Amino acid sequence: MTETEDEDPDLLSPLAIRGTELPNRVMVSPMCQYSCEERDGIATEWHRTHLNSRAVGGAGVVMTEAMAVSPEGRITPEDLGIWSDEHAEALAPITGFVREQGSVPAIQLAHAGRKASKSRPWEGSEPVHPEDGGWEVVAPSETSWPYDGKAPEQRAMSQSDIEGFVEDFRRAAERALEIGFEVAEVHAAHGYLLHEFLSPATNDRDDEYGGDFENRTRLTREVTQTVREVWPDEKPVFVRISGTDWLPDQDSWTIEESIELADELHELGADLIDVSSGGLDPTQQLPEEGSVGQLPLAERIREETDSDIAVGAVGGITEAEQADSLIREGRADLAIIGRKHLRDPYFTLHAARELDAADRVETPPQYQRGF
Repeated sequence: MTETEDEDPDLLSPLAIRGTELPNRVMVSPMCQYSCEERDGIATEWHRTHLNSRAVGGAGVVMTEAMAVSPEGRITPEDLGIWSDEHAEALAPITGFVREQGSVPAIQLAHAGRKASKSRPWEGSEPVHPEDGGWEVVAPSETSWPYDGKAPEQRAMSQSDIEGFVEDFRRAAERALEIGFEVAEVHAAHGYLLHEFLSPATNDRDDEYGGDFENRTRLTREVTQTVREVWPDEKPVFVRISGTDWLPDQDSWTIEESIELADELHELGADLIDVSSGGLDPTQQLPEEGSVGQLPLAERIREETDSDIAVGAVGGITEAEQADSLIREGRADLAIIGRKHLRDPYFTLHAARELDAADRVETPPQYQRGF
């Protein structure tokens, strides 16, 4: 259940979800940094500085990048992970500092599926083979990501693989909770493993995890339920989905299915749907307005679900008034902001002043003379 303190909430209004209060409606979107230079998945000073500075900047929720639940779940060898206690210990300082700034520390748990074992974006996002430090990738089916060159070795997941995958999420959630994260997000978007199971464009299985809507959504439901079992009742669970695959000329994941899934996830204890889009196939046909075109997807889910699950809108949110209007007009409950936060770690502090509401967001005393 989601409750607001204001009858007419705006961007700077608190949002209470279960027993956790978000101080405002700005969330730092998960953004991979590809910066584990030792290729060990362990957080570095770069990661800590990146996340801590956004908390200093006033964001209500500071979400980590996609955190691989197993070594094979990384997108690139330089990605972060949380598959051991050592990985968790390196993340622990982040949660304490974020809370000290009044923000809510959040973690995104993920597995890259067939989009794993590739180089960093600025290195071409090319497949990395085992002899070069990569690994065999797993997916619902044997069809690999359509690279221009040779794709990494790939195999379809067995029942045993699936059971182990769910258990990886359980252990990752337990570690995240132990070190102080208050929100857990399941990553089921952008063409990564859970999204690959959801979409008929990448899932041609003929067992209980493939075929109709119920079977294709089964793994996402199982993972969400598993994380909810670990996560305390007073703390929120989010799920990020791609509202659509943007593949109009083939059988694929649709906004109508997203609406139905949102209701089912809410029944399992999910509290917010983080609505992104696409990422499943390079032939996707994005609307002319680009990432801004996914904001109506969030609005449809918020309006058309039967449950009262909260919704976060992400993509193309760059201005304070734009973010504020999303909340004021009831189109979303959270404004999830990514690239703008890379350009301006202090977006929320600046937004408060642009909205003539500087007194509603506390500026750290060390920085007050700068504002």
